[in-house]
Amino acid sequence: MLSLPVETIVWAGFIVVLAYVVYGLTGFGASLVAVPLLAHFFALRFTVPMMVIFDLTAGLTLGLRNRGAIDQKELRRIIPFMLLGVVLGATVLVNVPDRWLLFVLGAFLIIYPAWSLLSPPGAGIIAPGWVIPLGTIGGIFAATFGTGGPVFAVYLARRLQQKSVLRATLSSMVTLAGLSRLAVFVTAGLYLQQGLLLLAVMLLPCVLVGLAIGSRLHQALPAGNVVKAIWLLLILAGASLLRRAVGEF
Repeated sequence: MLSLPVETIVWAGFIVVLAYVVYGLTGFGASLVAVPLLAHFFALRFTVPMMVIFDLTAGLTLGLRNRGAIDQKELRRIIPFMLLGVVLGATVLVNVPDRWLLFVLGAFLIIYPAWSLLSPPGAGIIAPGWVIPLGTIGGIFAATFGTGGPVFAVYLARRLQQKSVLRATLSSMVTLAGLSRLAVFVTAGLYLQQGLLLLAVMLLPCVLVGLAIGSRLHQALPAGNVVKAIWLLLILAGASLLRRAVGEF
């Protein structure tokens, strides 16, 4: 049974549409947008498992259309370390108080977008060995906050040069991370929370609408300028979460 104010559901729907516009543009980033904003309405232990359902829906939708562009070699390289990180991150999500998680997420949402905005374009290829720390950290962030996509992007963007291959591979990485998180979260009983599955079903059309808009924008707009605007939005969201987390100490 779901007992939420109508305005909360409306705001959640708007946030989900915005998040999957970003996903349609870049192949990742939905949880990076949605989790900090939804965290103002729901606990992380509620929000993150719900986003897994959305990420799987979007990933399968986008992946089926772009499966020929996926770099299978890079996927096979990163998966073992992603799985290790997911197990570690799920342990953190279940056992660490929300205020600490919000503090870490808020700091990450300031540091990562700021680094992205300040980084020079056209950085060179990195060695495959970077998959060990970045794959593991991506898995940890995927399970704890649902925001592993940017960490995977740090690695894959420096390994894959073609825009279409990068987008398709990132989307597949998010889907695989979602499947592993789904298994861990089901085992941990997180989907037994009251109203979670019902709200997820209600918001699924918002995922599809956002994905359709983002996919159209991917073809029509220069994604670089859109992504810069997203980074600025995330810095503001991170600052808001930090303020909330500090207030709970």
